[in-house]
Amino acid sequence: MSDLSDTSKEWPCHRIRPATAADLPDLIQLIHLKADFDGCPEAVTATAEKLKKTIFGPQPMAHILLAESDLKPSPVGFASYHFTYSTFLAQPSIWLDDLFIKAEYRNQGIGARLIQQLCQIAANHDCGRIDWTVNIHNQSGIRFYQRMGGKLQTQVHLCRLDQAAILHREGADRHVS
Repeated sequence: MSDLSDTSKEWPCHRIRPATAADLPDLIQLIHLKADFDGCPEAVTATAEKLKKTIFGPQPMAHILLAESDLKPSPVGFASYHFTYSTFLAQPSIWLDDLFIKAEYRNQGIGARLIQQLCQIAANHDCGRIDWTVNIHNQSGIRFYQRMGGKLQTQVHLCRLDQAAILHREGADRHVS
């Protein structure tokens, strides 16, 4: 990751900045583009109102970095992340939820800039690691993350309880007590 530690390196015409509530229309568009890229456009239930409450409200649940280009007035990519905690490390961590760059802006160093900014944030918060998932069919994404120093974790699987399962378990526990 030596290229990421050189913070003096600047890619021309690209900036990374935190999103604000004023960016919600662009953010919604980027989220839909990411879902299309992932092949699950129907999975998006995010609305501007929900994002405003959960990201830009008094207790933000996540953070968004936007990538901008001088060549386009609206953002060309984003990274969404939140802090987690590792009891094994006794340190905070970052979970990178999404990283997406519009197709016509890929291979210009924008993804690397987003990762670099996340590494700076992680270092500033004494994080022990940054974790994320990548679709097993996204070979270009896997190669990109490996070039950034990411290592595929083959000894673990992602597990999930969706909202229906959460509500089912929550209700089942009430009946057990």
